[in-house]
Amino acid sequence: MNVFKILSLILIVAFSILSCRTEETEFIEAPAEETIQPNSTVANLMKRTASNDGSVDNIIDYANCFTVKLPISVQVNGVQLDINTTDDYNAIEFIFDEFDDDNDTIVISYPITIIFEDYTEVIVNTDSELTGYASHCLGENVLDDDIECLDFIYPISASVFNTNNELIETVYLNNDYDLYHFIDHIDLDDIVSLNFPITVVLFDNSQIVIPSLAELELAINNFSDSCDEDDDYDFNDDDCTNCTPTELESILTTCSNWTVDKLERNGNDYDDYYNGYAFNFFTDGSVAVDYSGGTDYGTWAASGTGNNIQVVIDIPDLPYCNNNWNLHEIEQYSGETKVDFRVGGDDRLRYESTCN
Repeated sequence: MNVFKILSLILIVAFSILSCRTEETEFIEAPAEETIQPNSTVANLMKRTASNDGSVDNIIDYANCFTVKLPISVQVNGVQLDINTTDDYNAIEFIFDEFDDDNDTIVISYPITIIFEDYTEVIVNTDSELTGYASHCLGENVLDDDIECLDFIYPISASVFNTNNELIETVYLNNDYDLYHFIDHIDLDDIVSLNFPITVVLFDNSQIVIPSLAELELAINNFSDSCDEDDDYDFNDDDCTNCTPTELESILTTCSNWTVDKLERNGNDYDDYYNGYAFNFFTDGSVAVDYSGGTDYGTWAASGTGNNIQVVIDIPDLPYCNNNWNLHEIEQYSGETKVDFRVGGDDRLRYESTCN
């Protein structure tokens, strides 16, 4: 083979390689409109959505700008509890709700670790230290930075390109922590894009499929203030945010032999007035009450949504139960179910069943 043929062969191979490389680069080229710029509007919105929500454990720390890292041990009104998951906050509330005329206390076993909105962690050794960190929060019902009315559904993948617009890495993000730190560490010379479509879930559990970065920015802006983020410290004020009349009907009619656990009318305590009475609710809107003296009958009906569900109970022979009640809370914990009705400042009726 002469030198000319060798050179020709080298040129053909080189041209083939370059052609393939050009086609590959065009196929994986980062779309300019989908590139996430550091400190851009959409980047900051994503960080605010993925930041650590400090309000979920206000019943423990009375601070909405950080959370207490679990597990921890606490004493609630003298009862020792191990808090391993966020579901265990219900156990604290269950004890707090047991009596209305006591002083609710929670004693934390130190040391604990607190986690701020940016996921940095600090070890806390005393109540005074915890109070000091809490004093730097914005306080109740003050608009804070985190966005709680929508959440990302994971996993989400992102593509990282080099300066030649060539894909060098695909990153998989599995939770808010991953996404927050991924966005937070994007530099000016980085070329990064999310791989769409992605899905977000709204405060009402509906979902939206997002096809682009522009649509993501629009969605976060549109829904960022569309719900009550519950940043106050009143753990009792939104216990029925997701309640429905259908759920209430299912619980009341599936469980049987409800008893009156709490009953207050016009400032008077009637907790024991209906002792020994068994209440049974039926799907046709009727209610039967069995006791040693016989059986009384009445009606019940529920309407509304969320924290505004009205329950009308009318049992002619049991006047203290009758009212246009508001559904305050449905508690299910440790083998017990409690349905709490309230109206006005003091009137309260709470039914209890061992059905769970």
